[in-house]
Amino acid sequence: MGGTVAARLSELGIDLPKVAAPVAAYAPAIRTGNYVFTSGQLPFVDGALPKSGKVGADVSADEAYGYARTCALNALAAIAAEVGSLDNIVRVVKVVGFVASDPAFTGQPAVINGASEVLSQIFGDAGVHARSAVGVAVLPLDAPVEVELIVEVA
Repeated sequence: MGGTVAARLSELGIDLPKVAAPVAAYAPAIRTGNYVFTSGQLPFVDGALPKSGKVGADVSADEAYGYARTCALNALAAIAAEVGSLDNIVRVVKVVGFVASDPAFTGQPAVINGASEVLSQIFGDAGVHARSAVGVAVLPLDAPVEVELIVEVA
């Protein structure tokens, strides 16, 4: 990928959000050695959840896809705050996505593609990662989606 990550974000029309304030006793991101682990990020926009509830009932799969994308951007903001610049990211190693799911909903992988695809758009081949997409009964604050990242940094 040519240029800086900031330039790529600009090309994509993406504004990195402010780091979401923790809703409990944890840090948004922690660096150990050459890795940064984020806490689970909810799809906060300006400090609020845009929608709550279960995917497949209260929230459509398409809406949840967008919320997974927002979660990934919130995770990148936490990483940037920890390491100074997203240009320090060597590669995205792992994405873990949780989808608060109606019992009949089985489209968790397509929802978490919202996170995976934006990371690939931003980082190119370095954004391709291992992943888990898990359906759960409920998430904090009744959020529909939660995403955490592990990245390798320089």
